[in-house]
Amino acid sequence: MSQQISRRQWLGGAAAAGTAITMVPRHVLGGANQTAPSEKRGVGCIGVGGRGSYVGGLACRLGNKVAAADVDRLRVERFAGGGPCAAYTDYRRVLERDDIDVVTIGTPDHWHTKIAIEAMKAGKDVYSEKPLTLTIDEGKKLCHVVRATKRVLQVGTQQRSSAQFLLAVAIAQSGRLGKRIKAICGIGGGPGSEVFPTANPPDHLDWNTWLGQCPVVPYSPQRCHGSFRWWLEYSGGKLTDWGAHHLDIAQWALGYEHSGPVEAEGRGQFPNFPDDVDPVDFFAGRVKLPNGFNTATTFHATLTFANGSSLVTTPGENGIVLEGEEGRILVNRGRIAGKPIEELTAADRDHFAEEVVRLYKDRPIDPQSIATGGTNSGVDQASADHMANFFASVQDRQQPVSDVFTHHRGVSSCHLSNIAMLLRRKLRWDPEKEDFVGDEQASALVARPQREPYTISL
Repeated sequence: MSQQISRRQWLGGAAAAGTAITMVPRHVLGGANQTAPSEKRGVGCIGVGGRGSYVGGLACRLGNKVAAADVDRLRVERFAGGGPCAAYTDYRRVLERDDIDVVTIGTPDHWHTKIAIEAMKAGKDVYSEKPLTLTIDEGKKLCHVVRATKRVLQVGTQQRSSAQFLLAVAIAQSGRLGKRIKAICGIGGGPGSEVFPTANPPDHLDWNTWLGQCPVVPYSPQRCHGSFRWWLEYSGGKLTDWGAHHLDIAQWALGYEHSGPVEAEGRGQFPNFPDDVDPVDFFAGRVKLPNGFNTATTFHATLTFANGSSLVTTPGENGIVLEGEEGRILVNRGRIAGKPIEELTAADRDHFAEEVVRLYKDRPIDPQSIATGGTNSGVDQASADHMANFFASVQDRQQPVSDVFTHHRGVSSCHLSNIAMLLRRKLRWDPEKEDFVGDEQASALVARPQREPYTISL
């Protein structure tokens, strides 16, 4: 690494003290023989509410803000800001433009896959917010399109650009915790709700397009902006919200980032989802549920892997515990801690610094800050680093740190957990065929019926 700071210094005192380490990829810093992202590629931002406007803004710091789209006219006009950025309510207008090189996707989850596929087919590189998919089948389609088009697709799981998580993965994969590891992901519980009244959609919102592939239902404000995650029609609740972050890291630590579990089981409480409703009928639009939140509020899901390792998801305190017969560590957005961390020698720290670089797809990384305290410490820096990692991949055409292939496997485990809880039985899963074993009802939930003209095609 040019202008190298001692890796012992980088990993030493901070890791031993149980504090968080954040990092900045070298390409952000520029320097001799390196291309900074100031080439200013044309950026188009699709879905510019809350988080979508934030990641779109990060991308526009590294490129030219050319155009934006959102089905809510007020949101896109606010993001465009009245300047040279064009504002559309139809995302296809963004994809048609020759002056756009990269696209950010910050829509609700049920729109991610369709827009990402069409963007890549239009020759754009894509940064999509997590979770990347609504179903397991969507992930399979995205992997196919990335291979076919050779476009770059980075998923917004910014924990992969945060050094304490990379260190946790490196330690787990080293065998220091043992050969068989149990990962416990605490992701917090989900909200319940009353039954909401329906209303006419506001004039500035294209409600039919917002629904997209999903069944037509009357408008309620609680179905969309800010709370769409709590409806199974559009998302997967906490299992695909925080689960998309923590299960991704945990499965990577277990060494199954390119595969998946062989069994899934769990129990959960799904408000406004009666026990006698077949989820297959519900997702096909043949059954109407009460008009209220219906994702799991409490849950306990267990995935078992071929080597006997397991991954458990609970509403517990936010973070990931990795425990084996030889040791136990905790990692979250504020710290990494545990006896195996405290016992690292100077030689160990040098070795694991090398491993962190390897896990970061061999991109150079430097210490930027050491954050202590709450679980949200360093989140903004990690998000900025993650976007910079995407722009570096756009430049050199290498896979980003949160590539589609491994994220598909991680988010599939989130979907598997939800399916097992909805069906209330243990399910067998074939990670090579990516289908359930001997269970037609479960297999019917790998994909969902899609409403015309919003179907996803290859």
